[in-house]
Amino acid sequence: MIRYLYGTQLGEFPDLAAAMFRDRTAQFRDRMGWDVTVDTLGWETDDYDALDPLYVIACDAGGGHAGSMRFLPTTGPTMLADVFPNLLPAPVCDADTWECTRFCLSPGADTDVARRLLVAASELGLSLGLRAALAVFDAPMDRVYRRLGWAPRVLGTAGGISAGRWTFGAARHDALCAAANVTATQSRDWWDVTFGDLSIVPLPVRA
Repeated sequence: MIRYLYGTQLGEFPDLAAAMFRDRTAQFRDRMGWDVTVDTLGWETDDYDALDPLYVIACDAGGGHAGSMRFLPTTGPTMLADVFPNLLPAPVCDADTWECTRFCLSPGADTDVARRLLVAASELGLSLGLRAALAVFDAPMDRVYRRLGWAPRVLGTAGGISAGRWTFGAARHDALCAAANVTATQSRDWWDVTFGDLSIVPLPVRA
């Protein structure tokens, strides 16, 4: 299943949160060689985890972490604005556009997990009434996103790193669900477990 959890809710799921941050260490530091901060618990975290982001977490059959990503509105601090502004033709500060970061798969996770995460990201966008999501990714990942059925519009590339824009839409969501063997009803049910019938779920206003 998919869980949608704000950072302030992670304490209700301590084992799941710990596995997510440790899997981020395994991916970003150990496999990809990024210069990231890892604490004494083996957790990879950064300043954006302290901003109460909305996490999208794919769980395995036992309820453990299989993959995850996090979302923040571009009306507040984002990695694109703070770390990679050179990748954008102009700054983005738009309530209808959120940033997605830390796309992570647990060691041993398969393509099905990645597909479910894309379904979940699409559900998030549609349920919040968003137009688009932005993300930074290694340039070769563009081919991976195309293979998964949801390629971004590349906004800029420098040093092997790209910024992309994903547009939300009902037809795209239906195609992602079909590719992941997930029904639209199941996708919505995962969202409703956290947010019920609310169509708009506001985040606290951030200057």
